[in-house]
Amino acid sequence: MIIWGFKRYVERLAIVTLVCAGCQNPAAHGLRRLVTKFTLFFVPLFPVRTQHLLECTFCGATSRVPKDQLAGFLAQAQPPAAPQSPPTPPVPGGLPQL
Repeated sequence: MIIWGFKRYVERLAIVTLVCAGCQNPAAHGLRRLVTKFTLFFVPLFPVRTQHLLECTFCGATSRVPKDQLAGFLAQAQPPAAPQSPPTPPVPGGLPQL
């Protein structure tokens, strides 16, 4: 028996400030890449489809981004902030306690 299927991966590329086509508010939009991959025995092998979407953070409306406009959005975008862990306080004696 062969087990095959598809799995979708979502990657946030950047944040762009635009006027939303749905709610007409100036708001941040998340630029996302959606990649659908073919899987065989639950192992992703190769991409089947790639899409780019803009999602309004105010109303949640989404719209597709054509390939010719993608470079323009990436040029004006702010890169997404990396998640930061809180700093660990120093431990007396220099060794971490378990």
